[in-house]
Amino acid sequence: MKHITDIFFDLDHTLWDFDKNSILAFDKIFKVDHPTVNILQFIEIYAPINQACWKLYQVDKMTHEELRYQRLKQSFDALQYAISDDEIEKISIDYIEFLPDNNQLFDGAIEVLDYLYPKYKLHIITNGFAEVQQRKMHHSGLEKYFKTITNSEMAGVKKPHRNIFEFALSLAKTKKENSIMIGDCIDADVRGAIDFGMKAILFDEKQIHQTENITINHLLELKNIL
Repeated sequence: MKHITDIFFDLDHTLWDFDKNSILAFDKIFKVDHPTVNILQFIEIYAPINQACWKLYQVDKMTHEELRYQRLKQSFDALQYAISDDEIEKISIDYIEFLPDNNQLFDGAIEVLDYLYPKYKLHIITNGFAEVQQRKMHHSGLEKYFKTITNSEMAGVKKPHRNIFEFALSLAKTKKENSIMIGDCIDADVRGAIDFGMKAILFDEKQIHQTENITINHLLELKNIL
């Protein structure tokens, strides 16, 4: 890793704890509008459905609007909870409004960023929506660590498309041989970066993947690598 000067992080599920922050957002919504919904039961169903919808969105098989609707519709259907499309639309709007205000990060995130910040230039590459991601970083105190933030709206494509990595490197004014990508998605983050010609590290906090790539289960493990 001696030639590495620039580190590119994914945001959701890598630094920013999407699942914990989703619980807080949905809990706020359901307490007011749907008090009979069990929040933990809902999240257990919602989390894999949301991931599946995002995978379709990444390869342009689902639109932004479809993603926001389907992840909720499919979750409520699985719960056998009767709800109208208008109610789903309201939840979708409220969720996007409340979600970025929460600031739960993965254990060790700030400590490892404090360690890396003096040694490397740090950047974000995210498929998330620009306004939402910016608010997440602001409320969680992440903004100060990162020199550039590349999102799919800016690049015109999503990870794992090589052009988003090309765009991010151009914005960061660096080269692929001096860069490494760290993220939780083996397809979008790791294989996308490697296929582009960058090194990559998989953040596999739940230890669900078997891969030959460099893998960490806790962010503080980066101290032993970088």
